[in-house]
Amino acid sequence: MIRIARPFISEAALTATLTLPAPAKLNLMLHIVGRRDDGYHRLQTLFQLLDFGDELTLTPRHDTEVRVSPSIPDVANEDNLITRAARALQDATGHTGGADIQLTKRLPMGGGIGGGSSDCATALVGLNHLWQLGLDEDALAEIGLTLGADVPVFVRGRSAWAEGIGEELTPVELPEHWFVVIHPGVHVSTPALFRHPQLTRNTPVSTIRTALTGAGHNDFEPVARTLYPNIDHAIEQLSQYGSVRLSGSGACVFVQTQSDMAAQTILRTITERNPGYSGFIGRGVNQSPLQRALADQA
Repeated sequence: MIRIARPFISEAALTATLTLPAPAKLNLMLHIVGRRDDGYHRLQTLFQLLDFGDELTLTPRHDTEVRVSPSIPDVANEDNLITRAARALQDATGHTGGADIQLTKRLPMGGGIGGGSSDCATALVGLNHLWQLGLDEDALAEIGLTLGADVPVFVRGRSAWAEGIGEELTPVELPEHWFVVIHPGVHVSTPALFRHPQLTRNTPVSTIRTALTGAGHNDFEPVARTLYPNIDHAIEQLSQYGSVRLSGSGACVFVQTQSDMAAQTILRTITERNPGYSGFIGRGVNQSPLQRALADQA
């Protein structure tokens, strides 16, 4: 258990409500460069945070209950990453309070854009603030890593170059372009992609400098396009507007644009042509909206 000295928690703090964003991310490139002895794949990726995502409203409880609403179909409350984040904080600090957490879901599940990991990170960061636990960023990122490899980048809240299994982070400054993100209406099985015999697992090791030039690719993309024709079709549709990439293991694909107006036109055209598709527009940011929102609470 992490031992911390906490200030007196006022009655006002116990009845406060905190609403915070849980932003999406894009993988501007994703290389699989080997495999560790424990079986996990070694990755190199460039995380671009966006100014669009989910939203969590956190309200403290006087008991230890953690209740997330609305519930996710076929996912028990205790298995929800948001609940697991709260429980991990309780276990790490001995905190005896609970929380009611309202999730406003805007990001597609299983889209490769970090929705679940970002929700988890916002719960960690937000409850640390709401419960006045006093954990620093390193401690929260360490807890987050036990819940998912992508959670630390959202906890730290900066666009970053990542290595290892995605947890070795180096903050970077990226151009703040607009992106059109399309979900082609399919759910990708990440384990199936990792098991696929045609997945490239030995891409040569790259560098931050090379990645920042726009070089690189996503090693999951060829397999995802083979297994999921909708992803292949979405990439073909978007390719008329620029260089298209798959984010994470999919299913979302994205293209960079120079303006919000151009992005609106592309999104409208693609979704009107393909009724089963959905999408959104997000601007790349170097500091997470989560950290900016917390700064406003200070």
